[in-house]
Amino acid sequence: MRFLNDLSPSYDLTYDDVFMVPNRSAVGSRLGVDLSAPDGTGTTIPLVVSNMTAIAGRRMAETVARRGGLVVIPQDIPLDVVADVTSWVKERDLVLDTPITLRPTQTVDEALSLLPKRAHGAGIVVDDKRRPVGIVTEHDLSGVDRFTQLSSVMSTELLVLSAGMDPREAFNTLDGAHRKLAPAVDAEGRLVGILTRKGALRATLYTPATDARGRLRIAAAVGVNGDVVGKAAQLLEAGVDTLVVDTAHGHQESMLSAVRAVRGLDPRVPVVAGNVVAAEGVRDLIEAGADIVKVGVGPGAMCTTRMMTGVGRPQFSAVLECAAEAARFGKHVWADGGVRHPRDVAMALAAGASNVMIGSWFAGTYESPGDLQQSADGRLYKESFGMASARAVRNRTSDESAYDRARKALFEEGISTSRMFLDPARPGVEDLIDSIIAGVRSSCTYAGAASLEEFARKAVVGIQSAAGYAEGKPLSSSWS
Repeated sequence: MRFLNDLSPSYDLTYDDVFMVPNRSAVGSRLGVDLSAPDGTGTTIPLVVSNMTAIAGRRMAETVARRGGLVVIPQDIPLDVVADVTSWVKERDLVLDTPITLRPTQTVDEALSLLPKRAHGAGIVVDDKRRPVGIVTEHDLSGVDRFTQLSSVMSTELLVLSAGMDPREAFNTLDGAHRKLAPAVDAEGRLVGILTRKGALRATLYTPATDARGRLRIAAAVGVNGDVVGKAAQLLEAGVDTLVVDTAHGHQESMLSAVRAVRGLDPRVPVVAGNVVAAEGVRDLIEAGADIVKVGVGPGAMCTTRMMTGVGRPQFSAVLECAAEAARFGKHVWADGGVRHPRDVAMALAAGASNVMIGSWFAGTYESPGDLQQSADGRLYKESFGMASARAVRNRTSDESAYDRARKALFEEGISTSRMFLDPARPGVEDLIDSIIAGVRSSCTYAGAASLEEFARKAVVGIQSAAGYAEGKPLSSSWS
């Protein structure tokens, strides 16, 4: 990219400080833009879900990979659990969503505890041979005694799809029957998955992120302390597709040693390391063996590092400098943190990032691991917390002595609890992905770019005042 009028700034910039001007474009349609990342991770949209315990779980991993992104399972998850999650994700269907399955003898109370774990809010009732016999939604269960068996309230008028049906045909079938969703079955009539009208439509617009065997991709993180090599080897054996060596201060000797050790395993998957915010850190991590460097110190919504320590850097300038340095070695960077609007993702890609990591933005969705809760005013939310917070430290140090845990709990650089409210218009992670990718695709067409690499070359970026940024915000009501 280049700055408008070649005016290089004399100070560092955040995403809010910059804007992009349009170029002459020969890109006829936003759907003609290839958003595949050039960094070897296999993502077909440039989105990576941050390795945060409150955000990155199996449900998130399945859903995001089906739409082309990647989820990084956090380092504080036990290795046997990571292996189980990895195996589970790789068994998921590339089109059909994994259904909530219930038995006719289960109660309304049991169903209500499970239905909020899916954006579509439906469960499929199956018999002993896993054949669909009914369907229940939150609407069906509203006002019903919680001890009532589902056989008494489920809808038995089922529209059943065939597994493997063309998504467009499935959409037309659902639309013609005025159904929002339907179970999909195999040749023996056994439940395989569930498909919504939106899911069928999305299957025609997105390409799943898949490995060489056509299975959904997943990544996992490892820290820099303890048996790094042993943990990394187990993650690779479990089948993770990208390995992330992660710590808050990535430009330190223990990180460099960890990356060298992991590279010594000769992993056949991309190795990501970070976080850093300057060219020297990028250079040292790449020389140690990193394929991708994570960029960002302090821009995350749950991070208090900058306010606690004064350490960090405005994210746009950090990504711009680090991406340029990585490119000198033929390597790449991920922009980690600080995105709150689709425009921010576009600006990170314009600065040269191959993928953009998102954390808290996705915490307030049905797919994040936490339980759905309701505030006093009726708004739905989930709790989120930073990975350097006292809460996260307690989880990571559960095997240590009480004394050592108490000492480490004194030093935190993150928020231990925050309510992330679900957006009623976009309550699922796929809804947010739709919004983000629509914006990024349009950004590419404005720049005249048909790919992410071309976008990073062609983008023309200007610097704006706070008033300039405010001018671009839409108004929900009249200003008079």
